[in-house]
Order: sequence, then C-alpha cells, then structure tokens
Amino acid sequence: MARNLDQIVTNGLCIGCGLCASIAGPDKVEMRWTPGGVLRPLEKQALDRETMNLINATCPGVSTSGMAAETAGPGAEHDDYWGYSHGMWNGWSGDPDIRHKAATGGVLTALAIHLLESGEVEFIAHMRSPGEAPIRNVPHVSVSRDDVLAGMGSRYGPTAPLSNFMDHLEKGRPFALVAKPCDISAVRNLAKRDERVAKYCKYLLSISCGGQSTLAMTFNQMAKHDLTEDELTTFRYRGYGCPGLTTMETKSGETHTVTYLSVWSDKRNWHLPWRCKMCMDPIGEQADVIALDIWPGGSPTGEDEGFNGIVARTANGKGLVERAIAAGALEVEPDQMPFVETMADTQPHQAWKKNGMLGRQWGLSLKGRLFPRYPGLRVIRIALFKAGLVYTVRQMLGVMRRVRNGDADEPSVPA
Repeated sequence: MARNLDQIVTNGLCIGCGLCASIAGPDKVEMRWTPGGVLRPLEKQALDRETMNLINATCPGVSTSGMAAETAGPGAEHDDYWGYSHGMWNGWSGDPDIRHKAATGGVLTALAIHLLESGEVEFIAHMRSPGEAPIRNVPHVSVSRDDVLAGMGSRYGPTAPLSNFMDHLEKGRPFALVAKPCDISAVRNLAKRDERVAKYCKYLLSISCGGQSTLAMTFNQMAKHDLTEDELTTFRYRGYGCPGLTTMETKSGETHTVTYLSVWSDKRNWHLPWRCKMCMDPIGEQADVIALDIWPGGSPTGEDEGFNGIVARTANGKGLVERAIAAGALEVEPDQMPFVETMADTQPHQAWKKNGMLGRQWGLSLKGRLFPRYPGLRVIRIALFKAGLVYTVRQMLGVMRRVRNGDADEPSVPA
C-alpha cells in the first residue's frame, strides 16, 4: 500500500482520475496541472490513516478489478481477453446531427440524452472543454440535452472526472457517469465501501481506450502550425465526420486541419503516462455499456457516416441499450455482432496489451517498485495460455530496463 499520494505519483501509478481529491476534500488534496501536461493530486495536508486506506482501496492506479459475475448478471457471455457481454451491436445516434458531429457515431451522447429525457437519471456526470481553454478538460454536470451537446466529442488529454464524485453522491439524486475505463473501475472499487454508489449512480458508460495522452501530444500538433494555447477557440481531434479531421480554430479566424491517420499512424505523436502502459483494462470491463471503434483491423481506411460498436456488459446496460433503440435514440443494424470475433478483429492492440501484463508486474516487483494489481482480470491465465513464457519474460526484462532508465518515474507534484 502507498503511504501517501506522492508515492503513488512518483511510482507512475497515478492516472489523474481525481477520486482521491474528492475523498479527501479540496482543503487537503488539489488536482493540479503539472509541467509535463498531466493532472496529478497535490497533498496539501497530510492525510489521516482512514482516508489514505480508502484511497489505497479505491485508486484505480493501485488496483483495477474485473467485473464480478453477479454484477454482469445471468446469461452473459465471457471471454478471457474481452470480459463480459450481454450483446454487441453496430449502431449510431438516431439524431443525424449528433451522428455527424460527435466522435464516431455519437452513441454515448445519445445514451446520455436518452437517460435525461426518459427521466431515468436527473443528471449526467461527464467531461467537457471550457470555452476559454479548449485543449483542457473539466468535470461537467449536464441536466439537459443542450448541456450534453456542449460536452460532445473526444477528449484526447488528461481528465479528472471523479474529482467531484463524492459531491454527486451527496446530492442523493440518480445520475449516470461517462468516463474512461480506469475511472469506471475506481467507482466500482468505491461501491464496495460506499452503498450510495449503487443507490444513486445508476449507469456507468465508457469507451475502449487507447490511453490518456498528455498535453504534449496536443502541444506538438499546435506547434506544427505555430499556434499557442491562448490563440485557440476550438481544438477538436475527431468528429464532424468519422473519424473527422483534427481541427484547430483561432481567435483570428484561421482554421488548421490534420487527418486522423496522420496524427495516430506516427507513434512519435503518442505521449502516454507510464500507468497507461500498465493498463489491464483498456476496454471498460467494469462498465454497463461501452462504445468503441469497430474498424476492421483496428484502423479507419477513410471517412464514413459514423458508427460505434456497442457492448452491453451488464444486464442493466442491456436494458438501457434496448430501451434507447426502442425510443429511437439509437439506431442499430438488425443483427447483433459476434462479440469475441468482432473484438479480436477490431481491437487487436488491446489483446497484446493484456498479454504482457504478468511480465510487467514481475519486472516492477523485482525492481522493488509499487505495481498495480488486477484481481479478476485473468492476468496469470492470459500469460499462461495466450502469451506464453517467452513473451512474459521478454516483457519482464523490458520493464526492468525501463525502470533502470527512469521511464517509469514521475516527479513529485510542484507545490
């Protein structure tokens, strides 16, 4: 267990979700932007043992779990790589404007609006970019269609959607959360210790995640056009088409665009924190519903109208998807998709990430480092029956080399 937040940060375990700040309160922990372009907690006052114990138990950087069978509900399909599924659809928003403007097919936007307009929840907790800082992300509460639309789009960059999560529970009103897989796992961890989570957080909606990039990636794209952050009115990685152009609009009226593939095909553009490279659940195994790209082979070949893979991981999520389809909020192809085959074809990179996890854990352990635990995520089984011993040892040695080179370290958060 980590003795304090600085130990979690400097060991490269923090993902910046903000739950620790919400648990401790703003007088004790503050989420701050670091010079490296990530959100990290600053411990302003020493935390008492009870608070630190709860943070250790819920922090998704320390522990990310697989979904319990009883949470998934009876009748779910299960796979070692891909987790639980009650069904998979190819679908998109029933609103053509949302389908066009949102990232991919607008499924999560459509579900959020449907939940509000059907009265199932009173608010949606999600992220949006503030107008004065379009490359950054802040937690947002939506209570109407217009609120949701204001936060529509991909958020490639640091997010702390749980930095006000305890405030949501204090309201005592039903809500849904839209967040990354690691954030969802943190909420499931908290649900084991706070009964209000199950009572008020009615739906957990997520994505298949390629990693939470630092702001260095965005700064690099801006630098190619000689732009600074204070010049921008809009920064959009995707949307307005599928996948759409990466678009930068300035206060002087200029527009600069870059194709999706030119951004992502060059791995030198990727800037991922260490914890993302240690992720065992990039595919939202703990969510009720996930929306994901389903391009064959894992990459688009051009522009299209926009569509999402939709996976209902729980019976609760399946009911939501079916009601949204019946209400016209979602449109789907008539036949469901084969879950395991589709995931293997469209998300092959996520399987390879899971293959190496046991070796990475071994490497960190042998170097005396804190490393994340993954109960219920089948780490040993995947290493034995999918990856094999040779690959596992190669991953172990690779991580030991990276630790020796300082690649797994993060500096303390500046006070």
